[in-house]
Amino acid sequence: MKWLAKLQYRYGRRAPKNLMLVVAGGQIVAWLAIMLFYGGLYEKLQLTRAGLAHLELWRLVTFVFSPSLTTNPLFFALEVYLIYMIGTSLERAWGAFTFDVYFLIGMAGAWVACLLTGYGSTSSLYYSLFFAFAWLYPDMQLLLFFVLPVKVKWLGWIAGALYLVNLGFLLLTFQLAQAAALVVGLAGFLLFFGPGAVGRLRSEAAARRRRREWQNQWRGR
Repeated sequence: MKWLAKLQYRYGRRAPKNLMLVVAGGQIVAWLAIMLFYGGLYEKLQLTRAGLAHLELWRLVTFVFSPSLTTNPLFFALEVYLIYMIGTSLERAWGAFTFDVYFLIGMAGAWVACLLTGYGSTSSLYYSLFFAFAWLYPDMQLLLFFVLPVKVKWLGWIAGALYLVNLGFLLLTFQLAQAAALVVGLAGFLLFFGPGAVGRLRSEAAARRRRREWQNQWRGR
């Protein structure tokens, strides 16, 4: 991507590092504040069109620090750890500047979603982070339920299926603004991986077809 290379050449040295450490740390602080002191803080962090209309512009940034509302500290710690691990893995693979751009594009998708539907969240942003992680590290194993080792690529396929089901439901029920917001939220993934995704899927399908043909030939002997 020539545009990204040009931006990196000009601004790459100024790119903030360890962005996900800031995001994860902000979520921890927000979760503790919400659970222990002021539950109304959660609403103040959200990205809403009504809030922006009242010039509450901090919402353009603070929504990424909006934590899960689970009251179980273990579940919350696991969620934050996964977000941090995925983000730092992508930053190590790409470098700070490219990762920051990817994350910012995801945030911009949430801003567009907010304008379309009145509300923006981090759901599509985290979808895009996980899809990128699954694309780059398909054979890495995660312990599902702390017990079952599962390759990331299979979790990626499951997440992709859930995403498509959600998108299909929105289209079938004519919730077109919400559907558009869901697609726009994946702008970063589509921009970074879209050009090569079709070719990769075709090559994998061709490889599976050749493998089946080879197996059928040996069975027929």
